[in-house]
Amino acid sequence: MLLDWRPATNWGFVMTTVIHKTPEQLREQRARLLAEVGMSYEQLRDRAEVYSLSMDELDVWHTIEGIDYLLAGDCRGDVEARRAGDHVRR
Repeated sequence: MLLDWRPATNWGFVMTTVIHKTPEQLREQRARLLAEVGMSYEQLRDRAEVYSLSMDELDVWHTIEGIDYLLAGDCRGDVEARRAGDHVRR
């Protein structure tokens, strides 16, 4: 399940739209987003670490972080590699 945080109003109340996606759909969206910015996950991550992303690229980065969280490391080991790297750097 992926949450879409665009506010939708209904009688003055702000509501959150919930979008249901399968893991395969999330992996496809992730690949499509990387293709749109023309970078690999590693390239996007490295540029994010040094604050070198455009606003559109930053939106993609945050979306990919959310997808990776939802997939809990099911994307070619990228999330697990990042977690392992975090343990080494501490």
